[in-house]
Amino acid sequence: MAPPPSTTSLQVESIVFPPSVKPPGATNTLFLAGAGVRGMEIEGNFVKFTGIGVYLEDKAIPSLAVNWKGKTAAELTDSVEFFRDIVTGPFEKLTHITMILPLTGKQYSEKVSEMCVGVWKAHGTYTDADATTIEKFLEVFKDQNFPPTSSILFTTSPAGSLAISFSKDGSIPEAPDVVLENEKLGQAVIESVIGKYGVSPAAKESLASRLSDFMEEFEGKATASGE
Repeated sequence: MAPPPSTTSLQVESIVFPPSVKPPGATNTLFLAGAGVRGMEIEGNFVKFTGIGVYLEDKAIPSLAVNWKGKTAAELTDSVEFFRDIVTGPFEKLTHITMILPLTGKQYSEKVSEMCVGVWKAHGTYTDADATTIEKFLEVFKDQNFPPTSSILFTTSPAGSLAISFSKDGSIPEAPDVVLENEKLGQAVIESVIGKYGVSPAAKESLASRLSDFMEEFEGKATASGE
């Protein structure tokens, strides 16, 4: 069993992501792997929409270390395969999205759905079951509104389910609002943040930096214990 990494909190604008959290309905406590802002250039100004924290199960460290130990933060940041290994890895993940600017559920879910369907169609993997899941996903968000400091939490399980939770005050709910059984959607949500075309380069850099350090720390402890 991997020891928990020595994590610290991270601040993104006025949002503070704690060093560890227990996702809604989960039994495991996850560590903060990285965090960053999501924004966009609009008429020459960088407008910040959300802060995003990515949390991983402790066993992510030895799992990722198999292929990525010894790599620098810069090497990891530039590696599409590294982030793909996080997305598809056999460990629990929490993507915690907190609003800086207000957003409607309809705006958010339509953008995510469009991205997912586009990727699946490009890969030739879009199915009727996926279409049904997307309809359910849109329905979950239909009547939601997200003022500043409110959050959307996505918990992706190794078994493939996607738990969706909402928080209006920054707290972590005890139970998810809905669970969708679609592994592709669960992976697509986190990939939309840290994948090849991820919306938060800052979060990707943060993950690469912290995970590089955590893997080095893990390897050092393994060597010291003679493993």
